[in-house]
Amino acid sequence: MKDTINLRLSPEIAYDIAKLKVHLNSEYGISEETPFKLLRRSIDARSKNVVINLSVLIGESDNEKISSDYFSKYKNVRDAAEVHIIGAGPAGLFAALRLLEHGIKPVIIERGKNVRDRRRDLAALNKEHVVNPESNYCFGEGGAGTYSDGKLYTRSNKRGNIQSVLDEFFGHGAKEEIMIDAHPHIGTNKLPAIITSMRDTIINCGGEIHFNKRLDDIILSGQKLKAIQLSDGSTLPVKQLILATGHSARDIFKLLQQKAVDLAFKPFALGVRVEHPQALIDKIQYHCDSRGAYLPAASYSLVSQINNRGVFSFCMCPGGIIAPCATAPGEVVTNGWSPSKRNNPYSNSGIVTEIKWDDLKVFQKDKALAGLSFQAEVERNACIAGGNTQKAPAQRLEDFVKGKISGTLPQTSYQPGTASVNLVEVLPDFVYTALAKAFVDFGKKMKGYFTNEAVVHAVESRTSSPVRIPRDESELHHPEILNLFPCGEGAGYAGGIVSAAMDGQKIADKVAQKLKNS
Repeated sequence: MKDTINLRLSPEIAYDIAKLKVHLNSEYGISEETPFKLLRRSIDARSKNVVINLSVLIGESDNEKISSDYFSKYKNVRDAAEVHIIGAGPAGLFAALRLLEHGIKPVIIERGKNVRDRRRDLAALNKEHVVNPESNYCFGEGGAGTYSDGKLYTRSNKRGNIQSVLDEFFGHGAKEEIMIDAHPHIGTNKLPAIITSMRDTIINCGGEIHFNKRLDDIILSGQKLKAIQLSDGSTLPVKQLILATGHSARDIFKLLQQKAVDLAFKPFALGVRVEHPQALIDKIQYHCDSRGAYLPAASYSLVSQINNRGVFSFCMCPGGIIAPCATAPGEVVTNGWSPSKRNNPYSNSGIVTEIKWDDLKVFQKDKALAGLSFQAEVERNACIAGGNTQKAPAQRLEDFVKGKISGTLPQTSYQPGTASVNLVEVLPDFVYTALAKAFVDFGKKMKGYFTNEAVVHAVESRTSSPVRIPRDESELHHPEILNLFPCGEGAGYAGGIVSAAMDGQKIADKVAQKLKNS
Protein backbone atom coordinates (compact mmCIF):
# COMPACT_ATOMS: atom_id res chain seq x y z
CA MET A 1 0.00 0.00 0.00
CA LYS A 2 1.31 3.43 -0.95
CA ASP A 3 1.04 6.34 1.43
CA THR A 4 2.51 9.84 1.55
CA ILE A 5 3.96 11.14 4.81
CA ASN A 6 4.88 14.78 5.39
CA LEU A 7 7.71 15.23 7.87
CA ARG A 8 9.56 18.05 9.61
CA LEU A 9 13.01 16.78 10.44
CA SER A 10 16.45 17.88 11.50
CA PRO A 11 18.95 18.21 8.63
CA GLU A 12 20.91 15.26 10.07
CA ILE A 13 17.97 12.91 9.52
CA ALA A 14 16.50 14.47 6.38
CA TYR A 15 19.76 14.35 4.41
CA ASP A 16 20.90 10.89 5.61
CA ILE A 17 18.91 8.02 4.08
CA ALA A 18 20.07 5.48 6.68
CA LYS A 19 18.96 7.71 9.56
CA LEU A 20 15.71 8.47 7.76
CA LYS A 21 14.94 4.76 7.55
CA VAL A 22 15.51 4.41 11.28
CA HIS A 23 13.23 7.39 11.94
CA LEU A 24 10.43 5.98 9.77
CA ASN A 25 10.71 2.69 11.62
CA SER A 26 10.75 4.14 15.14
CA GLU A 27 8.09 6.81 14.60
CA TYR A 28 5.76 5.14 12.09
CA GLY A 29 6.53 1.44 12.40
CA ILE A 30 7.67 1.26 8.78
CA SER A 31 10.14 -1.56 8.21
CA GLU A 32 13.61 -0.46 7.16
CA GLU A 33 13.23 -2.84 4.19
CA THR A 34 10.09 -1.05 2.95
CA PRO A 35 10.88 0.99 -0.18
CA PHE A 36 10.16 4.71 -0.17
CA LYS A 37 10.65 7.64 -2.46
CA LEU A 38 11.47 11.27 -1.63
CA LEU A 39 8.91 13.52 -3.30
CA ARG A 40 9.77 16.98 -2.03
CA ARG A 41 12.39 18.60 0.16
CA SER A 42 12.66 22.21 1.33
CA ILE A 43 14.44 24.14 4.06
CA ASP A 44 12.62 26.14 6.75
CA ALA A 45 15.15 28.44 8.43
CA ARG A 46 12.68 30.91 9.95
CA SER A 47 13.24 29.77 13.53
CA LYS A 48 16.44 29.26 15.51
CA ASN A 49 16.56 25.53 14.73
CA VAL A 50 16.55 24.84 11.00
CA VAL A 51 13.95 22.28 9.92
CA ILE A 52 13.69 20.30 6.69
CA ASN A 53 10.21 19.75 5.25
CA LEU A 54 10.17 16.34 3.64
CA SER A 55 7.43 14.58 1.70
CA VAL A 56 7.95 10.80 1.46
CA LEU A 57 5.98 8.25 -0.59
CA ILE A 58 5.97 4.89 1.21
CA GLY A 59 5.82 1.78 -0.92
CA GLU A 60 7.62 3.05 -4.00
CA SER A 61 11.37 3.01 -4.59
CA ASP A 62 13.50 6.01 -5.51
CA ASN A 63 13.66 7.11 -9.11
CA GLU A 64 16.03 4.87 -10.99
CA LYS A 65 17.83 6.26 -13.99
CA ILE A 66 15.24 6.62 -16.71
CA SER A 67 15.38 3.53 -18.91
CA SER A 68 15.78 3.40 -22.65
CA ASP A 69 11.98 3.38 -22.86
CA TYR A 70 12.10 7.07 -22.00
CA PHE A 71 13.83 7.75 -25.30
CA SER A 72 11.29 5.80 -27.33
CA LYS A 73 9.15 8.93 -27.50
CA TYR A 74 11.68 10.42 -29.92
CA LYS A 75 11.10 9.45 -33.54
CA ASN A 76 13.56 8.77 -36.34
CA VAL A 77 13.44 12.00 -38.33
CA ARG A 78 16.23 11.49 -40.87
CA ASP A 79 13.83 11.82 -43.81
CA ALA A 80 11.25 14.05 -42.14
CA ALA A 81 10.30 17.66 -42.79
CA GLU A 82 12.87 20.14 -41.46
CA VAL A 83 12.51 23.05 -39.05
CA HIS A 84 15.49 25.34 -38.57
CA ILE A 85 16.41 26.61 -35.10
CA ILE A 86 18.83 29.45 -34.49
CA GLY A 87 20.55 28.95 -31.14
CA ALA A 88 21.46 25.89 -29.06
CA GLY A 89 20.53 27.29 -25.66
CA PRO A 90 17.75 25.76 -23.54
CA ALA A 91 15.01 27.22 -25.74
CA GLY A 92 16.58 25.84 -28.92
CA LEU A 93 17.54 22.45 -27.48
CA PHE A 94 14.17 21.81 -25.88
CA ALA A 95 12.39 22.93 -29.05
CA ALA A 96 14.51 20.42 -30.95
CA LEU A 97 13.75 17.58 -28.52
CA ARG A 98 10.03 18.31 -28.71
CA LEU A 99 10.18 18.38 -32.53
CA LEU A 100 11.65 14.86 -32.40
CA GLU A 101 8.54 13.76 -30.49
CA HIS A 102 6.42 15.19 -33.31
CA GLY A 103 8.45 13.37 -35.97
CA ILE A 104 9.97 16.61 -37.31
CA LYS A 105 13.67 17.04 -38.09
CA PRO A 106 15.33 19.88 -36.14
CA VAL A 107 18.30 21.61 -37.75
CA ILE A 108 20.07 23.75 -35.14
CA ILE A 109 22.41 26.55 -36.21
CA GLU A 110 24.71 27.72 -33.37
CA ARG A 111 27.18 30.60 -33.67
CA GLY A 112 29.40 29.24 -30.89
CA LYS A 113 31.28 26.05 -30.17
CA ASN A 114 30.26 22.80 -28.53
CA VAL A 115 30.48 22.61 -24.73
CA ARG A 116 33.90 20.98 -24.71
CA ASP A 117 35.55 23.46 -27.07
CA ARG A 118 33.97 26.43 -25.28
CA ARG A 119 36.15 25.72 -22.25
CA ARG A 120 39.31 26.95 -23.99
CA ASP A 121 37.69 30.30 -24.71
CA LEU A 122 36.40 30.61 -21.15
CA ALA A 123 39.92 29.91 -19.87
CA ALA A 124 41.33 32.62 -22.16
CA LEU A 125 38.67 35.03 -20.94
CA ASN A 126 39.42 34.33 -17.27
CA LYS A 127 43.20 34.17 -17.46
CA GLU A 128 44.20 36.30 -20.44
CA HIS A 129 41.26 38.74 -20.61
CA VAL A 130 40.62 37.72 -24.24
CA VAL A 131 36.96 37.87 -25.32
CA ASN A 132 35.91 35.65 -28.22
CA PRO A 133 32.71 37.26 -29.58
CA GLU A 134 31.44 33.91 -30.82
CA SER A 135 32.40 31.66 -27.90
CA ASN A 136 32.06 32.83 -24.30
CA TYR A 137 29.83 32.41 -21.25
CA CYS A 138 26.77 33.49 -23.29
CA PHE A 139 27.39 31.99 -26.75
CA GLY A 140 27.89 28.31 -27.52
CA GLU A 141 26.19 24.97 -27.01
CA GLY A 142 23.81 25.06 -24.07
CA GLY A 143 23.66 28.86 -24.10
CA ALA A 144 24.35 31.08 -21.11
CA GLY A 145 22.96 28.53 -18.66
CA THR A 146 25.56 25.85 -19.32
CA TYR A 147 28.40 27.69 -17.60
CA SER A 148 26.19 29.84 -15.41
CA ASP A 149 25.02 27.36 -12.86
CA GLY A 150 22.00 25.41 -14.02
CA LYS A 151 19.41 26.76 -11.59
CA LEU A 152 16.12 25.06 -12.40
CA TYR A 153 13.81 27.05 -10.16
CA THR A 154 11.03 29.07 -11.76
CA ARG A 155 7.68 30.54 -10.80
CA SER A 156 6.53 30.35 -14.43
CA ASN A 157 4.28 27.33 -13.98
CA LYS A 158 1.64 28.89 -16.24
CA ARG A 159 4.04 28.95 -19.19
CA GLY A 160 4.27 25.20 -19.56
CA ASN A 161 4.97 21.89 -17.91
CA ILE A 162 7.87 22.32 -15.48
CA GLN A 163 7.93 18.60 -14.74
CA SER A 164 8.50 17.76 -18.40
CA VAL A 165 11.60 19.97 -18.38
CA LEU A 166 12.93 18.33 -15.23
CA ASP A 167 12.21 14.92 -16.75
CA GLU A 168 14.33 15.82 -19.79
CA PHE A 169 17.25 16.87 -17.61
CA PHE A 170 16.90 13.75 -15.47
CA GLY A 171 16.59 11.54 -18.52
CA HIS A 172 19.79 13.00 -19.94
CA GLY A 173 21.86 12.49 -16.81
CA ALA A 174 20.93 14.96 -14.06
CA LYS A 175 20.77 13.64 -10.51
CA GLU A 176 17.47 12.74 -8.88
CA GLU A 177 17.74 15.70 -6.51
CA ILE A 178 16.38 18.02 -9.21
CA MET A 179 13.07 16.12 -8.97
CA ILE A 180 12.94 16.58 -5.19
CA ASP A 181 14.43 19.88 -4.05
CA ALA A 182 12.21 22.95 -3.90
CA HIS A 183 14.98 24.96 -5.58
CA PRO A 184 16.61 22.43 -7.94
CA HIS A 185 20.13 23.06 -9.17
CA ILE A 186 22.46 21.03 -11.39
CA GLY A 187 25.81 22.82 -11.22
CA THR A 188 28.09 24.17 -13.91
CA ASN A 189 30.46 21.22 -13.51
CA LYS A 190 27.66 18.74 -14.32
CA LEU A 191 25.76 20.55 -17.08
CA PRO A 192 28.15 20.04 -20.02
CA ALA A 193 27.72 16.25 -19.94
CA ILE A 194 23.92 16.65 -19.82
CA ILE A 195 23.93 19.08 -22.76
CA THR A 196 26.17 16.66 -24.69
CA SER A 197 23.67 13.87 -24.01
CA MET A 198 20.86 16.04 -25.41
CA ARG A 199 22.95 16.71 -28.50
CA ASP A 200 23.51 12.96 -28.93
CA THR A 201 19.76 12.34 -28.71
CA ILE A 202 19.07 14.90 -31.42
CA ILE A 203 21.77 13.58 -33.76
CA ASN A 204 21.02 9.89 -33.15
CA CYS A 205 17.40 10.52 -34.15
CA GLY A 206 18.46 12.18 -37.39
CA GLY A 207 18.47 15.83 -36.36
CA GLU A 208 21.37 18.16 -37.09
CA ILE A 209 23.44 20.61 -35.04
CA HIS A 210 25.89 22.93 -36.81
CA PHE A 211 28.40 24.84 -34.68
CA ASN A 212 30.51 27.90 -35.55
CA LYS A 213 27.85 29.27 -37.88
CA ARG A 214 26.35 32.65 -37.06
CA LEU A 215 23.13 33.97 -38.55
CA ASP A 216 24.18 37.04 -40.57
CA ASP A 217 21.14 37.86 -42.68
CA ILE A 218 17.56 36.93 -43.41
CA ILE A 219 15.90 37.02 -46.81
CA LEU A 220 12.28 38.09 -46.73
CA SER A 221 9.54 37.99 -49.32
CA GLY A 222 6.28 39.60 -48.26
CA GLN A 223 5.18 38.00 -45.01
CA LYS A 224 7.51 35.03 -45.36
CA LEU A 225 11.10 34.36 -44.47
CA LYS A 226 12.57 32.59 -47.50
CA ALA A 227 16.19 31.93 -46.53
CA ILE A 228 18.95 32.68 -44.06
CA GLN A 229 22.57 33.59 -44.74
CA LEU A 230 25.26 32.28 -42.40
CA SER A 231 28.72 33.48 -41.46
CA ASP A 232 30.37 30.76 -43.56
CA GLY A 233 28.84 32.32 -46.68
CA SER A 234 26.15 29.70 -47.16
CA THR A 235 22.50 30.42 -47.83
CA LEU A 236 19.85 28.03 -46.53
CA PRO A 237 16.22 28.00 -47.67
CA VAL A 238 13.89 27.71 -44.67
CA LYS A 239 10.22 26.88 -44.30
CA GLN A 240 9.85 27.50 -40.54
CA LEU A 241 12.44 29.27 -38.39
CA ILE A 242 12.60 29.23 -34.59
CA LEU A 243 14.69 32.18 -33.42
CA ALA A 244 16.19 31.28 -30.02
CA THR A 245 19.34 33.40 -29.92
CA GLY A 246 19.42 34.43 -26.24
CA HIS A 247 19.42 37.80 -24.51
CA SER A 248 22.95 38.82 -25.56
CA ALA A 249 22.73 38.41 -29.35
CA ARG A 250 22.78 42.14 -30.01
CA ASP A 251 23.67 41.70 -33.67
CA ILE A 252 20.39 39.82 -34.21
CA PHE A 253 18.34 42.65 -32.74
CA LYS A 254 20.21 45.13 -34.95
CA LEU A 255 19.71 42.93 -38.01
CA LEU A 256 15.97 42.74 -37.41
CA GLN A 257 15.77 46.50 -36.93
CA GLN A 258 17.69 47.05 -40.19
CA LYS A 259 15.21 44.78 -41.94
CA ALA A 260 12.33 46.86 -40.53
CA VAL A 261 11.05 43.87 -38.53
CA ASP A 262 8.89 45.12 -35.67
CA LEU A 263 10.61 45.12 -32.27
CA ALA A 264 9.70 46.59 -28.87
CA PHE A 265 11.59 47.88 -25.85
CA LYS A 266 11.30 45.56 -22.84
CA PRO A 267 11.94 46.70 -19.26
CA PHE A 268 14.87 44.88 -17.67
CA ALA A 269 17.17 45.24 -14.66
CA LEU A 270 20.78 46.31 -14.14
CA GLY A 271 23.10 46.66 -11.19
CA VAL A 272 26.05 44.95 -9.56
CA ARG A 273 27.12 41.57 -8.21
CA VAL A 274 27.91 41.47 -4.50
CA GLU A 275 30.02 38.75 -2.89
CA HIS A 276 30.07 37.74 0.80
CA PRO A 277 31.97 34.99 2.59
CA GLN A 278 29.65 31.98 2.45
CA ALA A 279 30.22 31.33 6.16
CA LEU A 280 28.74 34.76 6.92
CA ILE A 281 25.57 34.07 4.88
CA ASP A 282 25.28 30.65 6.55
CA LYS A 283 25.54 32.25 9.98
CA ILE A 284 22.87 34.85 9.14
CA GLN A 285 20.43 32.45 7.54
CA TYR A 286 20.88 29.40 9.77
CA HIS A 287 21.36 31.30 13.06
CA CYS A 288 24.48 29.33 13.94
CA ASP A 289 28.26 29.60 13.75
CA SER A 290 28.55 26.66 11.35
CA ARG A 291 26.00 24.98 9.10
CA GLY A 292 27.52 21.57 9.84
CA ALA A 293 27.85 18.55 7.61
CA TYR A 294 24.24 18.27 6.38
CA LEU A 295 22.85 21.69 5.54
CA PRO A 296 23.66 23.03 2.06
CA ALA A 297 25.25 26.44 1.56
CA ALA A 298 22.63 29.03 2.50
CA SER A 299 21.01 31.31 -0.04
CA TYR A 300 18.94 34.46 0.27
CA SER A 301 16.31 36.44 -1.59
CA LEU A 302 15.97 40.16 -0.98
CA VAL A 303 13.76 42.90 -2.36
CA SER A 304 13.23 46.55 -1.52
CA GLN A 305 11.27 49.48 -2.91
CA ILE A 306 13.36 52.64 -3.26
CA ASN A 307 11.55 55.74 -4.55
CA ASN A 308 8.98 53.55 -6.33
CA ARG A 309 11.75 51.56 -7.95
CA GLY A 310 12.24 47.88 -7.23
CA VAL A 311 15.68 46.63 -6.17
CA PHE A 312 16.13 42.89 -5.79
CA SER A 313 18.57 40.01 -5.63
CA PHE A 314 19.01 38.08 -8.86
CA CYS A 315 20.62 34.71 -9.65
CA MET A 316 21.87 34.16 -6.10
CA CYS A 317 24.78 31.67 -6.09
CA PRO A 318 25.58 30.00 -2.74
CA GLY A 319 29.10 28.58 -2.60
CA GLY A 320 29.60 30.17 -5.98
CA ILE A 321 31.94 32.04 -8.29
CA ILE A 322 31.62 35.37 -10.13
CA ALA A 323 32.35 34.98 -13.85
CA PRO A 324 33.28 37.41 -16.65
CA CYS A 325 30.41 37.32 -19.15
CA ALA A 326 31.34 39.90 -21.78
CA THR A 327 30.43 38.98 -25.34
CA ALA A 328 32.66 41.55 -27.05
CA PRO A 329 35.95 43.29 -26.34
CA GLY A 330 35.65 46.63 -24.55
CA GLU A 331 32.96 45.65 -22.06
CA VAL A 332 32.87 44.16 -18.56
CA VAL A 333 29.89 42.04 -17.54
CA THR A 334 29.56 39.88 -14.44
CA ASN A 335 27.38 36.90 -13.63
CA GLY A 336 27.52 34.08 -11.10
CA TRP A 337 27.53 30.29 -10.97
CA SER A 338 27.90 27.48 -8.49
CA PRO A 339 29.37 23.99 -8.77
CA SER A 340 27.01 21.12 -7.96
CA LYS A 341 28.27 20.85 -4.37
CA ARG A 342 28.12 24.62 -3.85
CA ASN A 343 31.32 24.32 -1.85
CA ASN A 344 33.18 27.49 -2.87
CA PRO A 345 34.01 29.75 0.12
CA TYR A 346 32.08 32.68 -1.35
CA SER A 347 28.44 33.55 -1.89
CA ASN A 348 27.40 35.98 -4.62
CA SER A 349 24.23 37.51 -6.00
CA GLY A 350 23.22 40.10 -8.52
CA ILE A 351 21.62 43.13 -6.87
CA VAL A 352 19.76 44.98 -9.59
CA THR A 353 17.15 47.65 -10.13
CA GLU A 354 14.43 48.15 -12.71
CA ILE A 355 15.25 49.99 -15.93
CA LYS A 356 12.19 51.60 -17.49
CA TRP A 357 11.57 53.46 -20.74
CA ASP A 358 11.48 56.82 -18.96
CA ASP A 359 15.02 56.18 -17.65
CA LEU A 360 16.39 56.11 -21.20
CA LYS A 361 15.71 59.58 -22.57
CA VAL A 362 19.24 59.93 -24.00
CA PHE A 363 18.87 56.58 -25.79
CA GLN A 364 15.27 56.76 -27.00
CA LYS A 365 16.50 57.81 -30.43
CA ASP A 366 17.43 54.15 -30.85
CA LYS A 367 13.75 53.23 -30.45
CA ALA A 368 13.27 49.56 -29.51
CA LEU A 369 17.03 49.19 -28.98
CA ALA A 370 17.23 52.00 -26.40
CA GLY A 371 17.70 49.56 -23.53
CA LEU A 372 20.40 47.70 -25.43
CA SER A 373 22.30 50.97 -26.04
CA PHE A 374 22.00 51.94 -22.38
CA GLN A 375 23.19 48.50 -21.30
CA ALA A 376 26.19 48.65 -23.65
CA GLU A 377 27.26 52.09 -22.42
CA VAL A 378 27.31 51.01 -18.77
CA GLU A 379 29.36 47.93 -19.72
CA ARG A 380 31.87 50.11 -21.60
CA ASN A 381 32.14 52.40 -18.58
CA ALA A 382 32.89 49.38 -16.40
CA CYS A 383 35.62 48.24 -18.79
CA ILE A 384 37.27 51.64 -18.87
CA ALA A 385 37.14 51.90 -15.07
CA GLY A 386 38.75 48.47 -14.81
CA GLY A 387 41.71 49.53 -16.95
CA ASN A 388 40.36 48.31 -20.31
CA THR A 389 40.80 44.70 -19.22
CA GLN A 390 38.36 42.15 -17.83
CA LYS A 391 39.11 43.32 -14.30
CA ALA A 392 35.86 44.21 -12.56
CA PRO A 393 35.68 47.68 -11.01
CA ALA A 394 34.93 46.93 -7.37
CA GLN A 395 34.31 48.45 -3.95
CA ARG A 396 33.71 47.16 -0.44
CA LEU A 397 30.00 47.26 0.37
CA GLU A 398 30.00 49.91 3.10
CA ASP A 399 32.38 52.02 1.03
CA PHE A 400 30.00 51.71 -1.94
CA VAL A 401 27.15 53.18 0.08
CA LYS A 402 29.37 55.98 1.41
CA GLY A 403 30.71 56.76 -2.06
CA LYS A 404 34.23 56.16 -0.77
CA ILE A 405 36.92 54.39 -2.77
CA SER A 406 38.20 51.27 -0.97
CA GLY A 407 41.82 51.44 0.12
CA THR A 408 42.14 47.68 -0.26
CA LEU A 409 40.02 44.93 -1.74
CA PRO A 410 39.93 41.40 -0.34
CA GLN A 411 40.42 38.39 -2.55
CA THR A 412 37.28 37.45 -4.47
CA SER A 413 36.21 34.55 -6.66
CA TYR A 414 36.31 36.73 -9.79
CA GLN A 415 39.29 35.22 -11.58
CA PRO A 416 40.28 38.11 -13.91
CA GLY A 417 40.76 40.26 -10.80
CA THR A 418 39.31 43.51 -9.47
CA ALA A 419 40.23 47.18 -9.61
CA SER A 420 39.43 49.53 -6.73
CA VAL A 421 37.03 52.09 -8.17
CA ASN A 422 34.35 54.41 -6.81
CA LEU A 423 31.38 52.85 -8.58
CA VAL A 424 29.44 56.09 -8.54
CA GLU A 425 31.63 56.88 -11.57
CA VAL A 426 30.52 53.72 -13.38
CA LEU A 427 26.81 53.44 -12.69
CA PRO A 428 24.10 55.89 -13.76
CA ASP A 429 23.07 58.12 -10.83
CA PHE A 430 19.59 56.65 -10.45
CA VAL A 431 20.97 53.10 -10.43
CA TYR A 432 23.67 53.90 -7.89
CA THR A 433 21.24 55.75 -5.58
CA ALA A 434 18.69 52.94 -5.65
CA LEU A 435 21.31 50.28 -4.94
CA ALA A 436 22.99 52.24 -2.14
CA LYS A 437 19.72 52.76 -0.28
CA ALA A 438 18.65 49.16 -0.85
CA PHE A 439 21.89 47.79 0.59
CA VAL A 440 21.20 49.66 3.83
CA ASP A 441 17.67 48.24 3.89
CA PHE A 442 18.99 44.73 3.19
CA GLY A 443 21.30 45.10 6.17
CA LYS A 444 18.26 45.66 8.38
CA LYS A 445 16.51 42.60 6.97
CA MET A 446 19.62 40.39 7.26
CA LYS A 447 21.74 41.48 10.21
CA GLY A 448 25.36 41.22 9.22
CA TYR A 449 24.72 41.49 5.46
CA PHE A 450 25.75 45.15 5.27
CA THR A 451 29.48 44.81 5.87
CA ASN A 452 32.81 45.81 4.39
CA GLU A 453 33.65 42.09 4.23
CA ALA A 454 31.39 42.08 1.16
CA VAL A 455 32.66 43.27 -2.22
CA VAL A 456 30.55 44.92 -4.93
CA HIS A 457 31.56 44.05 -8.52
CA ALA A 458 30.32 46.00 -11.55
CA VAL A 459 28.43 45.44 -13.67
CA GLU A 460 25.49 42.96 -13.59
CA SER A 461 23.70 43.92 -16.79
CA ARG A 462 22.51 40.82 -18.65
CA THR A 463 19.62 39.91 -16.37
CA SER A 464 17.21 39.59 -19.28
CA SER A 465 16.67 40.85 -22.79
CA PRO A 466 16.13 44.62 -23.12
CA VAL A 467 14.22 43.91 -26.35
CA ARG A 468 11.05 41.97 -27.08
CA ILE A 469 10.46 40.43 -30.48
CA PRO A 470 6.66 40.50 -30.83
CA ARG A 471 4.65 37.43 -31.71
CA ASP A 472 1.02 36.69 -32.41
CA GLU A 473 -0.67 35.66 -29.14
CA SER A 474 -2.36 32.59 -30.54
CA GLU A 475 -0.16 31.49 -33.46
CA LEU A 476 3.16 32.50 -31.78
CA HIS A 477 4.81 33.61 -35.01
CA HIS A 478 5.97 37.18 -35.55
CA PRO A 479 2.95 39.34 -36.49
CA GLU A 480 4.62 40.41 -39.75
CA ILE A 481 6.55 37.23 -40.66
CA LEU A 482 4.34 34.19 -40.54
CA ASN A 483 7.06 31.54 -40.44
CA LEU A 484 9.38 33.27 -37.95
CA PHE A 485 8.88 32.09 -34.36
CA PRO A 486 10.67 34.24 -31.73
CA CYS A 487 11.49 32.07 -28.75
CA GLY A 488 13.02 32.11 -25.27
CA GLU A 489 14.95 34.77 -23.37
CA GLY A 490 16.25 36.60 -26.43
CA ALA A 491 12.73 37.17 -27.68
CA GLY A 492 11.62 38.42 -24.27
CA TYR A 493 9.40 35.47 -23.31
CA ALA A 494 11.48 33.71 -20.67
CA GLY A 495 13.81 34.37 -17.77
CA GLY A 496 16.02 31.41 -16.94
CA ILE A 497 16.70 27.86 -18.05
CA VAL A 498 13.34 26.29 -17.21
CA SER A 499 11.12 29.06 -18.58
CA ALA A 500 13.25 29.19 -21.76
CA ALA A 501 12.99 25.42 -22.13
CA MET A 502 9.21 25.52 -21.67
CA ASP A 503 8.95 28.28 -24.26
CA GLY A 504 10.97 26.15 -26.67
CA GLN A 505 8.56 23.26 -26.15
CA LYS A 506 5.58 25.56 -26.60
CA ILE A 507 6.92 26.96 -29.87
CA ALA A 508 7.79 23.48 -31.17
CA ASP A 509 4.24 22.29 -30.49
CA LYS A 510 2.84 25.25 -32.41
CA VAL A 511 5.21 24.75 -35.36
CA ALA A 512 4.32 21.05 -35.47
CA GLN A 513 0.63 21.91 -35.50
CA LYS A 514 1.21 24.39 -38.31
CA LEU A 515 3.06 21.80 -40.39
CA LYS A 516 0.37 19.20 -39.77
CA ASN A 517 -2.36 21.57 -40.96
CA SER A 518 -0.46 22.82 -44.01
